[in-house]
Amino acid sequence: MKLVYVFDAYCGWSHGFSGTLSEVVSRHPELPVEVVSGGLFTAGAKIAELTGAEFGESYERLISDGSFVMDSEAAARGVAALRQAAPARAAQLAIDLQHAFYVNGRSLSHPGTYRKVAEQAGLDADAVVSAFEGTEIRVAAGADFHRAASLGVTGFPTLLAVDGTSVTTLAHGHATADEIDRLLAALPAH
Repeated sequence: MKLVYVFDAYCGWSHGFSGTLSEVVSRHPELPVEVVSGGLFTAGAKIAELTGAEFGESYERLISDGSFVMDSEAAARGVAALRQAAPARAAQLAIDLQHAFYVNGRSLSHPGTYRKVAEQAGLDADAVVSAFEGTEIRVAAGADFHRAASLGVTGFPTLLAVDGTSVTTLAHGHATADEIDRLLAALPAH
């Protein structure tokens, strides 16, 4: 069995779910996590209120004049480039990427953002930026959008347990790590 985390790096609810995802991953190191970009975005005050997620001043400045464009395809390319560099750390990299946007106000369309996240994670930043800017990664981003749709995901974030052909929704929008643990414990053992 593995976990499949379907999110959008520009989705505030996904950012709000970062703490839960981090906790679930730390509680279940035996479960591999596949991270899939879904292709949607929303905004933040209610999310902060419900989840406690931080939306930094830099983020508020970035979006304040209305000219900033959230490009989910660019963000999906960045997620794919980071995931390619360190597949086993994809969940943490997704969390780091959302921190870069929502707390540090970094555009997810800018290669420098992926360089910074890669450097902070101890990855080959040149390789990540090169992948982000390359054409092959566009195919990976498109494949993510297709995978999200094929899993029946209609909103973000969604955390699934996938065991062969069996797909169980563990979280949609918001859930606590304890709620997810209860659902995992209820799944049939293989």
